Amino acid sequence: MPANTGSDPRSKPLPEEVKAVTRSTCPYCGVGCGVLIETQGREITGVRGDPDHPANFGKLCTKGTTLHFTASPAVTRQTRLLQPLQRLQRKALPTPIAWDSALDLAAERFAKTIAEHGPDAVGFYISGQLLTEDYYVFNKLAKGLIGTNNVDTNSRLCMSSAVAGYKLTLGADAPPACYDDVNHANCLFIVGSNAAFAHPVLFRRIEEAKKQNPAMKVIVADPRRTDTAGLADLYLPLQPGSDVMLFHGLLHTMLWEGWVKPDFIAAHTTGFEALKTLVRDCTPERVADVCGLRKEDLYTAAHWFATSPATLSLYCQGLNQSSSGTAKNATLINLHLATGQIGKPGAGPFSLTGQPNAMGGREVGGLANLLSAHRDLANPAHRAEVAALWGVADVPSKPGKTAVEMFQAAADGEIKALWIACTNPAQSMPDQTTVRRALERAEFVVVQEAYATASTCDWADLLLPASTWGEKDGTVTNSERRISRVRAAVPAPGEARHDWQIGVDFAQRLEKALPQQLQSALFPLFPYQNPEQIWLEHRESTRGRDLDITGLSYAMLEQQGPQQWPLREGETTGQVRLYEDGVFPTADGRARFAALPFVPLAEPRESRYPFSLTTGRLRDQWHGMTRTGTLGRLFGHVAEPVVQLHPQDMARRGLTAGDLVQVTSKRGSIVVPVQPSDELGLSQAFMAMHWGSEYLSGVSSTGEALAGVNALTTSAHCPTSKQPELKHAAVKVLKADLPWTLLGMAWLPDALALRAREDLRALMAQFPFASCVPFGRDRTGVLFRAAAHEAPETALIERIEALLGLDTPDALRYADRRLGQRRTARLVKHGASSTLEGFVLAGDTRAEVWIKPLLEDEQPAGAYGRLILMPGAQAPIAVTAKSRQVCTCFNVSEDSIQEQLTRCNGSPDERLATLQGQLQCGTNCGSCLPELRRLVRAQPQDMRTTDVL
Repeated sequence: MPANTGSDPRSKPLPEEVKAVTRSTCPYCGVGCGVLIETQGREITGVRGDPDHPANFGKLCTKGTTLHFTASPAVTRQTRLLQPLQRLQRKALPTPIAWDSALDLAAERFAKTIAEHGPDAVGFYISGQLLTEDYYVFNKLAKGLIGTNNVDTNSRLCMSSAVAGYKLTLGADAPPACYDDVNHANCLFIVGSNAAFAHPVLFRRIEEAKKQNPAMKVIVADPRRTDTAGLADLYLPLQPGSDVMLFHGLLHTMLWEGWVKPDFIAAHTTGFEALKTLVRDCTPERVADVCGLRKEDLYTAAHWFATSPATLSLYCQGLNQSSSGTAKNATLINLHLATGQIGKPGAGPFSLTGQPNAMGGREVGGLANLLSAHRDLANPAHRAEVAALWGVADVPSKPGKTAVEMFQAAADGEIKALWIACTNPAQSMPDQTTVRRALERAEFVVVQEAYATASTCDWADLLLPASTWGEKDGTVTNSERRISRVRAAVPAPGEARHDWQIGVDFAQRLEKALPQQLQSALFPLFPYQNPEQIWLEHRESTRGRDLDITGLSYAMLEQQGPQQWPLREGETTGQVRLYEDGVFPTADGRARFAALPFVPLAEPRESRYPFSLTTGRLRDQWHGMTRTGTLGRLFGHVAEPVVQLHPQDMARRGLTAGDLVQVTSKRGSIVVPVQPSDELGLSQAFMAMHWGSEYLSGVSSTGEALAGVNALTTSAHCPTSKQPELKHAAVKVLKADLPWTLLGMAWLPDALALRAREDLRALMAQFPFASCVPFGRDRTGVLFRAAAHEAPETALIERIEALLGLDTPDALRYADRRLGQRRTARLVKHGASSTLEGFVLAGDTRAEVWIKPLLEDEQPAGAYGRLILMPGAQAPIAVTAKSRQVCTCFNVSEDSIQEQLTRCNGSPDERLATLQGQLQCGTNCGSCLPELRRLVRAQPQDMRTTDVL
């Protein structure tokens, strides 16, 4: 669909203006890093970490340090949604529509649906990347104005199990610890989190804390031996889904050895006897068998956790994204309560938030089962409080549809109109077959989005352009309950508007269009002129609640910086840690042990589906990659979509690296290259969560579209939190019989490359396998890969060549239709030498091994001439391919690091320091440090020379 529609004020010439710096926050993970945005005129020109922000003290990860590149005019013009668009019929190209007409249309269609089918016939699916003020408007719009609780968020896929676990045990959705606790902990228990990739800035703090306190014990429990596990003193490679059994087993050992704290249990908790009875049978032998662990390691883990002066647990999606997500969270918290490891520096269960404002969304009740300020929908008194605050007769008591339920209801025809804001369910939701059926069947779909390239936009009847990072104004809350101001550095491009503003403009129209019986507000519900007015109403809703922020103001955030809640009226600072007095926000002030049994995976592997597929994050990418996927430099670490298997599993199946395999679950199938990985256990597979149909696609033999990794995942979910089991699906992996292959690569002008990639994306569904990604660093390139049973029509290949800029008279060509062979290359002279600017290999792609590095490394290629068109893998002269990039900041490859390590002597820390001094890798953002340490440790002593540089 067209991204470059409407006017973009950034494309207009600007007068010389003074450079400015604006304080804001990073839009990625829940660490909530502060950033300083450098601007000139209407353009963001640079980004650096805010040294005064207490979440990151100036540090940023690879994603954060490249934010300004994602906001460049070239990226904006090619990828952003710049004006409202309407589809007059499904699958047609959208056409421009004026804002007033768009909002009038939306209000008319929603009002008609509500009048004919009732309030629950509409649903709102929003995002943990919205600001708190945006979230508040949508929550009030659905529950206060329309009278439906059908408003849920992609935080349901991220944090709802953490919410349920905290509430079940501690009484409130309030993380009790803070980031500074890593500096006070004597034992760190990291479980279900690859923090080295998912929360790199926090992981830097953990590494530094370990360096300052070598006696600190680090335990990492994860099915994969990730870079986070590389820091561990004890690594527990537990079987997928066995976390509850692990935690019960640890408690069993603690009880047997007398390591629990009876005084704390008696004074501050209830329910321990029932839990003791439950874990009695979780013996070391049984736990070791279920979890796939050594009994000795279980004993060590229990001893370190229980007897340490301070134990801090850090956990994320490995616990949350599970059909037992609430049980996993609650049984981990059981360990802290049983050992008194809570309410003191360095101790406590600390859930790491996956999105920049998942916490803020929870604070305003932005989930189908919550109300403002951590109120419960099921509580009549809470509903009455919110109704009084909003000036409505009541708030509906019927629970709303959660994310999975909402799309199932739309697929079944129960929900007729969907409003999707700042999220991409056609990439991120599990069971994509159902999700796409929902988007097709819904009678009216509104997508409120900054990026026209998100795949969900393909199903929208109405597209509303929204502002994004660097353009927004409001607040966010990070994992440690710290509220930060988000400030706009530049105006939004084109006709884009703020999310809260779009919600308010729509709500004001809908108020007038709704049936008379629904217009029961005592005063206009949406009088807001700016985000601060919204925030002040939210602040008042927190009075007397556990997250009371009545002592906070925009002015305080401006003058004193980010603040933690609670911060009550009359107080000058927020509370760093919770429950230090041993009093919990429950009816009796006591925490509650959760006696929840171990329940196996929703979909265990079996003979037909013998692999456990887990999903997770890449180091340099974010969610569906609508932002990070615009930068070729962020594909240096992992260049293309792959599925990973243990080398022995590959050998047994006769697979070699790069082979195409068909990965199939009970819901769908995809074709993807396979790569070996020693991080995995046997019978396990791993694929990054980011690869959706924007980058990986195809079509089955029956004509069904193949839609990325979430074509495979299951919508089975935790019965309490309703969070789906995205972390595990049973799959089979078979070699794909696709003998005809194609590889096309080209350097393209920065102003055209992303548009060309989008046009190539439209062709991917014409092949059983296709992927399309950007590459490059100082230049922008596009790589297109495809495979099929036989050669397609020549016109399709010619279209690919044209999009790669190879339809010029100077291009070299070879074609053999009988053999299905075609090769095209274009060389450009630069003075006395020539470089390869682009090529397509079709039918026989073996020459990739030497032609691809010629292009990527911009090596002189004039001597090759027509030799580039020769079939086969043999290069006419030696060409060395550059190895995988390790350091994104300084573009340092693994081969360069290995070569340098052969000349480094001394301790691991000394060798690392020498490596950094020579190559600079790991000296900027530090995201590559865990991998550098792993490479240092892996370098055998006898491979190092004595001559130290």
